Amino acid sequence: MAATLNSDTISKITEKEKEISGRDGPVRGGPTAKAQSHVGQQIDSKTIRAINEGEQKITGRETLKSGPTAEAQSMATRNDQTTSTATNSNVNTTSRNRNATSNHSGILDSSTIAQIHEAESEITGSADPVSGGPTAQAQRHANEAINSDNLHDITEGEKIITGGERVKGGPTSTAQSELGKSRS
Repeated sequence: MAATLNSDTISKITEKEKEISGRDGPVRGGPTAKAQSHVGQQIDSKTIRAINEGEQKITGRETLKSGPTAEAQSMATRNDQTTSTATNSNVNTTSRNRNATSNHSGILDSSTIAQIHEAESEITGSADPVSGGPTAQAQRHANEAINSDNLHDITEGEKIITGGERVKGGPTSTAQSELGKSRS
């Protein structure tokens, strides 16, 4: 099964982008933004081309051997069972799965970001994350411990999609719940 652009694969692209940009978060119009615009699609020549355009925005036309484009190409060609299983579980995440027992680390890892994305999708009715929304904010803090700073950013993203209000069971609540479960 081909890899799909989901919160897990986009988080990996974001990490590579951070390495080449030296920034804490994604660059507007960069590889993460390009990948987010293709959420749910297979990683193929079309999506890789878009990610490459984003990478070139940062590098000035150069594609790096270990950059976001290379990471996407690697994900597209990987055929091991781990990638297929992770892709299937992230694509098929539902609200009932958000409450399933798992390893609660208190970290904004791919599983937690997928849960935040699912909560965002329930509010917006769209599978695509909103630019600056809670999923994008969570991805800016990928692999960080959940804390007041990144919860604030996720809340600000949530306000973008709700018109200024937090929602019970929404993206911020999802992240707070993950933090609470990690402390239990």
